[in-house]
Amino acid sequence: MDGVGNPSSSTAGPSVPKPAETPKDKPPQRGPPPGEKKVLTKAERREIQEAQRAAKEAAKSQTAAGKGGGGGGKGKQAPAVQKKPPAAAGPSKTQSEVNIAALHHPKSTTAASIETASTAPPPETLLRIFSHFALPKPLPSLGTGIKGDIHPVIRKLGLQFADFRIVGANARCIAALTAFKTVIQDYQTPAGTTLSRHLMTYLSPQISYLTAARPMSMSTGNAVRYLKYEISILGIDLPEQDAKDFLCERIDTYIRERIILADQVIRTAAMEKIRDGDTILVYARSSVVEKTILAAWDAGRRFNVVVIDSRPLLEGKALLASLTSASIPATYALLSSLPSLLPTVKTVILGAHALHANGSLYSRAGTAIVAMMAKSHQVPVIVCCETYKFSDTVLLDSFMKNEIAPNPTTGLTDTDRSLQALSPLYDLTPHTNITAVVTEVGLIPATAVPTVVARSFQGSM
Repeated sequence: MDGVGNPSSSTAGPSVPKPAETPKDKPPQRGPPPGEKKVLTKAERREIQEAQRAAKEAAKSQTAAGKGGGGGGKGKQAPAVQKKPPAAAGPSKTQSEVNIAALHHPKSTTAASIETASTAPPPETLLRIFSHFALPKPLPSLGTGIKGDIHPVIRKLGLQFADFRIVGANARCIAALTAFKTVIQDYQTPAGTTLSRHLMTYLSPQISYLTAARPMSMSTGNAVRYLKYEISILGIDLPEQDAKDFLCERIDTYIRERIILADQVIRTAAMEKIRDGDTILVYARSSVVEKTILAAWDAGRRFNVVVIDSRPLLEGKALLASLTSASIPATYALLSSLPSLLPTVKTVILGAHALHANGSLYSRAGTAIVAMMAKSHQVPVIVCCETYKFSDTVLLDSFMKNEIAPNPTTGLTDTDRSLQALSPLYDLTPHTNITAVVTEVGLIPATAVPTVVARSFQGSM
C-alpha cells in the first residue's frame, strides 16, 4: 500500500496512476448511464429506443395521458426507465421489466401509463382497405354534427335502424315513409316562406339523421327522391293543410303501389315456379320470398324448403320459425352445408336489396355463393325484386360499397384480441348467375334493368 501511494517511485509510476485515477474519474458522477451502455446489447438498446419512441407518439396522440405535456418532461422520464432496471435485473432486460420498473419509479408513472396505452389493443377500427365501409354507429353519438331540429319520431326510428331492430329493404322504406308522414303533419311553415320551398330544408336533417344511423338503402333512396319530387311540384297558393294532406296521400299511394301491390304480383308470378314435390332453396330472409312460399303452400302445393343461413345476422332462423308455424317441411343449414344439399334442390329463390343497371344483384352476404353454386349444379336461380329497388348505377363488386354489421360473439379469448371479425352485410351476384328476375312488370332478365328504369322515369314525368 505504501508503494502504491508513493509518487516518487519511478518503477511504480507507470502502473500505479491508472488504478489510482479510477475513483477520481468523471464516470462516478454520471456512473449508471455509461456503465449501462457497456452492459446492454445492441438489441436491448434498440428495444429501449423503440419504447421511448412509442411513448412519445402515444403522448402526442393522447393529450390526457401527458399531463405535463412538452418533450422535456418525457425526456427526463425515459432515462429513469433506463437506469433502474439494469441495477435490479441485470444485463438481461425485456420490455415488461422496463414497464415494471417504470411503475415502481415515483417519477415515471406517467411514462408507464403511456407505454401501457401504446401496447394495449387498439379500439375497434378497420384496416385501411376497408375504411370506406360503413361502420355501426355508437348510439350515444348518433346524429352528432347534424344541424337542425330532429323530430322525435325520426330519432326513435334512427335508433331502431342503428340497433338492427328494423331490417330488410321493404321494412326500412315503409318505416321511413311512415315517419315522414308524421314529420310533415307536425311541420309549421315559417312566416315569409312557402311550404314547397322550406319543407325540403326541414326534411334534410331528418334524412341525414337516418343516414347516419345506417346507410340509406337503394329502396329508401328512391322513395326519398320521389317524396322530394312531389314536394317540388306543390302549388305555391295551395293551403298548408291541404298540401300536407296531399303529400301524405302520395306517400300512402307509393307504399301501396310500389311495395304492397308489387309484392302481391310478384308472389303470384313466383309461386308458378313451385310444383308439388319440389325442394325449394332460399337464403337468409326476404319478405317477398317468405310470402311467396306461404302463398304457394296455402294454394295446396306440397313441397319442401331448405333454408340456408349464415352470419352475421342469421336471419334464416326467423324464416324457419315462420315456415314451421305454417306446417311447411323445412330444413335449416348453414352456408357451409350448401354443396351437400344442392343435388336435391329444384329451384333457388332469392330476395334482393337492390338490382343495378349492369344486372348485378346486391343482396345479403352469401347470396353470391348460393347463386354460383346453384349455377354449377344447373339449378335455376329466381330473384324476386320490386322495381323500386332498381338502380341506374353500376356496381362492379361488393368492395366498392358495403356496410359492416355489428361484430357477433366470436368467443375469442384475451390472447386473441388482436383478431377482428369483418362482417360485411352485402355481396354482389353477377347477372350471369341469375336465371330470371320476377317483378311486378313481369318475368325479365337481369340485364333489362336499364329499360325498366327508363320507362319508370318517363312515366313519372
